[in-house]
Amino acid sequence: MHLLQAGVNIIYIRDILGHADIKTTEVYARADTEMKRKAMENVYLDLLPKATPNWNSDVGLMDWLHSLG
Repeated sequence: MHLLQAGVNIIYIRDILGHADIKTTEVYARADTEMKRKAMENVYLDLLPKATPNWNSDVGLMDWLHSLG
């Protein structure tokens, strides 16, 4: 677990432990809560835009929105 938490690739952990099959290593190498939290934060950050667009400057969009009302 400590190797996995340190960011060591599971393939290297398999080799260090001498497992023939990666599935054996996966039985022991389970992500803890902190690892899951960091993974979710990394994914979430990629989904957010760098800056909020200014919709008011898009004349075509504003005209279309006004035509709906």
